[in-house]
This record gives sequence, C-alpha cells and structure tokens, in this order.
Amino acid sequence: MTTPPLEIGLLFFPGMTQLDVTGPFEVLARLPGARMHLLWKRIEPITSDVGLILMPTTAFADCPRLDVLCVGGGPGQIAVMDDPEVMAFVAKAGASARYVTSVCAGSLILAGAGLLDGYRSACHWLSRDQLAPLGAIPVAERIVVDRNRISGGGVTAGIDFAFQLAAELCGEEVARRLQLLLEYDPQPPFDTSERSAPPEALAAIRQAARPMLDARREAGERAIARRSTASADAPF
Repeated sequence: MTTPPLEIGLLFFPGMTQLDVTGPFEVLARLPGARMHLLWKRIEPITSDVGLILMPTTAFADCPRLDVLCVGGGPGQIAVMDDPEVMAFVAKAGASARYVTSVCAGSLILAGAGLLDGYRSACHWLSRDQLAPLGAIPVAERIVVDRNRISGGGVTAGIDFAFQLAAELCGEEVARRLQLLLEYDPQPPFDTSERSAPPEALAAIRQAARPMLDARREAGERAIARRSTASADAPF
C-alpha cells in the first residue's frame, strides 16, 4: 500500500516574520512523505517584515486538505486579521486539519479565526496577553501542546516547536534523528530572556513596540466584533 503524503501548509503573508515558519519548514520538509505548501492568496512574491523576498507555492484555492496548518506572526499579522479572505481560509483550513499550529503571534490569527477557543496556547511574550480576549488560554511556555493544537513562543521557538510536531507526526525517533542531522544544539552567547532580562530592558522593548502592540490589540478587537456579529446572524 502507498502511504499518503503528509500535507503541511504554512501561511505566508506580507510583513510576516519569516523565521516563524522557515525554521519549522527546515524541519518539517524533511519528514517522510512531507508535501509542503507555502500558502497565500496568489503565487506572487511576499516581502517579510525585514525585507526578505519569499515565494508562495500554493494558492488558497488550490490548497488540499491539510494534515498540518502552521501560522506565524510578524507585524503583517495586523493586516491579516482585517482581511476577510485570509481569515476565512485560515478558519476553513484549520477546521479540517489534523493539527492546527502556530509560532509567535500566529496564535493571534488562529484565535481570531475561532480556532483556539478554550485551547492553551503560546505566543511571543510581548503579545501573550492578547490571547485571552480572543478566547484562548495564554501559557508562558516555549512549546504548548493542547490536544491537536501545538504552538511555539516567539520566532526562534518555532524550531523547538517543529521538532515537537515532528515527533507527533512521525515518532520521537524520527524527530531525534532530524535534530541530530540539523545539529540543533542551541548555545546562545547571552543569558537573556523574558525570565532573566532586567525589568528596564523589558520595559524599553515594550515601549518601543507600543504602537504595533496597540494596533495588534485593535485588530483583535475587530476580530472579536466580527465573530460576535457572525454568531448573531447565524440561523437557529
């Protein structure tokens, strides 16, 4: 018997933080039978938040039923949450996917699409507090697994997340071999994180990010309002 492919879709969008999904791509594309779909409305170049040009491979209209939907974040997440076409695609693809996953602020997109109601989720520490108003349960962990929802924290956490997801999909031994092959043995030169950084450093980053965080929060409020309106308009 022929084993069906693993259909893995990663959402691309203008203003994305590319490492949120290219880190996982590097791991997941090496899984046995993996068929990767870099998803956007159309096949056209996408520019990341820091200027890297990326090319989607699969238009929304051509996306198969997915085993994995993975959504990253970045400043472009704000426009995504105001885009009915993208949010409708995320909601539909996530409703039928075996695993619904995110990295960084991608969890806000999933939550805005109604896919994290009552689920525990990670997010970048700057935006974690924005999960609860959208119906998710924020968790300050690097990887969070809640049933078939798997999420990673900010940006580089996507690599850790990908090995966890690889183990879920193909078993721990496959994930361990991939970790060895890719020489994933992080040894950061500085001991600095949300937990270890001095309060003044955290405050300075929050202050610099305030305009983006405010815009992100407002996009979340609009998503909540649209979901409320849609529920009110639904037939009984």
